[in-house]
Amino acid sequence: MNKIDIQYYKSKIGEFIIGSFDNSLCLMDYRYRKMRSSIDNRIKNGLKADYNEKETDIIIQTINQIEEYLNGSRVLFEIPLLMIGSDFQKQVWNELLNIKYGELSSYLKIAKNIKNESAVRAVAAANGANAISIIIPCHRVIGSNGELVGYAGGLNVKKKLLDLEKSKISNEDLFGADRL
Repeated sequence: MNKIDIQYYKSKIGEFIIGSFDNSLCLMDYRYRKMRSSIDNRIKNGLKADYNEKETDIIIQTINQIEEYLNGSRVLFEIPLLMIGSDFQKQVWNELLNIKYGELSSYLKIAKNIKNESAVRAVAAANGANAISIIIPCHRVIGSNGELVGYAGGLNVKKKLLDLEKSKISNEDLFGADRL
């Protein structure tokens, strides 16, 4: 059976499970989220593989880049991704990757961008099934009314991430620095 190499990583915003397969990141998710077992099953079944606790270069790169992000020194991630899900889910996750650092979107806007305006609830479900948190920036999606809505790490963490990005953008704008 194939192996998905995983490690657990405690950050200042929570504990993550990080997984790599075939030199790509397939998992970077909150360890104790409600959907943990369904996401793990989707990834294991999709790759016909099981978890194996082992450190890899991809996991080390991911941890380093997440720490840089959380410390405010990284706005773009440079890690090869392997998305495991339905074609629709992958379409939504790819659209999430288009939301720039410090910007926000809504489920409706994403549905419109993927040319499926009536799929707002399905977009929300795909957003919630994202297994590569922060890097695929589902935290940048808010309700159409401007409210913070569901996040695997909890709304407190979502607010911290959005505040981090907002303060970094504001500081760079003040000093005229270029945004990446």
